[in-house]
Amino acid sequence: MGQQLQGWRSASAQRLWLSMLIDTMEEISRPERCDEPCDAQLLAALRAQLSRPALARVPYASAYSLRN
Repeated sequence: MGQQLQGWRSASAQRLWLSMLIDTMEEISRPERCDEPCDAQLLAALRAQLSRPALARVPYASAYSLRN
């Protein structure tokens, strides 16, 4: 976790991102991980990001930002 990909241009980068997402979801869903405390700053950052409005789909524009 904590890795960031710089480009979304290629199909291989998208597959890598999806693979990392699946690996992370499998890791955090393990029963022994449920008892671990979560970092309060990480949770606050996640809540802030999820509270932002969704971007409108614009032709030829990427929904991803390097600022994330």
